[in-house]
Amino acid sequence: MWGLGRKQRKGLVGLDIGSSSIKAVELKKTRNGYELVNLGLDSLSPDTVVEGTIMDALSVSSAIQKIFADNQIQTDDVATSVSGHSVIVKKITMVAATDAELAQAIPYEAQQQLSADVSDVNLSYQVLGPSATPNGLDVMLVAAKREKVLNYTQALSQAGKNTAVVDVDAFALQNAFEASYEPPPDRTFALLNIGASITNINIVRSGIPLFTRDVSIGGKRYTEALQKGLDLSFEDAEKLKMGGEVASVRPEMKSVHLRAVSDILLLEIQKTFDFFHQTTSPEPIDRIYLAGGTARVEGLVDLLENELRIPVEILDPFRHVAVAEEQFDPAYVNDVAPRMAVAMGLALRSFDAA
Repeated sequence: MWGLGRKQRKGLVGLDIGSSSIKAVELKKTRNGYELVNLGLDSLSPDTVVEGTIMDALSVSSAIQKIFADNQIQTDDVATSVSGHSVIVKKITMVAATDAELAQAIPYEAQQQLSADVSDVNLSYQVLGPSATPNGLDVMLVAAKREKVLNYTQALSQAGKNTAVVDVDAFALQNAFEASYEPPPDRTFALLNIGASITNINIVRSGIPLFTRDVSIGGKRYTEALQKGLDLSFEDAEKLKMGGEVASVRPEMKSVHLRAVSDILLLEIQKTFDFFHQTTSPEPIDRIYLAGGTARVEGLVDLLENELRIPVEILDPFRHVAVAEEQFDPAYVNDVAPRMAVAMGLALRSFDAA
């Protein structure tokens, strides 16, 4: 997994800075697995974060401080993540005899693979295993524009937090999935994190991300469709999207606009799956897991199941996490669980080997 900063990562808060909200998760490891220590969520005003870029650092830092204060979170070290067009994830094949030789060759190889100058990006990589090429290694290369990383770390610093790890949304989602579901190694899964403005798609098998893509569509598109189509305020459109009712809107009126956006999202997912099968693996996708604030939009699960002919399930990142009912309302935890998947995956970075 990709990380910047110190190697020792004990005691981190997973902090997912999204386009519509900030989510925080803190865990502790027990004899039986993991236990939830802290859970926080605070909404952001529209346009505070746009397609993964922080536009109003003061509002973001204030929201972070509020989450930590309201939930009495004492840990100042955080793991966060980035996504979008400024992040590139690419599997490459390299020939190297030793780890040192591989590390030395990575910058040169990255320059050949990336459109950006290597000096303008933060680079990381992970060896996936032997390739089909004699003496070759399959390597996952990850690059994020330095400007993008600074955009996040500066906002965190302004909030008085230390950025110990910068990860990638798609990888954090995979961490949460594997900790929660212990997937069998012989099956292929598609993990979708449908955020406010970006949908992260990660197709995984045997613990390896086979294909990742970020799509510029999410919950915000549903809200805008309801606002425009039904002449609603932002607040009423959000309420409808999340399953609430507005006096002037009949259920069938809402469904038409939600379905129109879901069809666009379906098309992007289908295109991604087709490209994956054409370029990476012909193996069928066995199951789709949905996370993010938009995962429970009316009709989406059924639409994806019917059109893609693949079982679809809402991802529960707390499936194997002990949640103390005297500290957390079980109904609330269940309600927000899909939104917390990336933050959960980031919180798991606390338990990386030093």
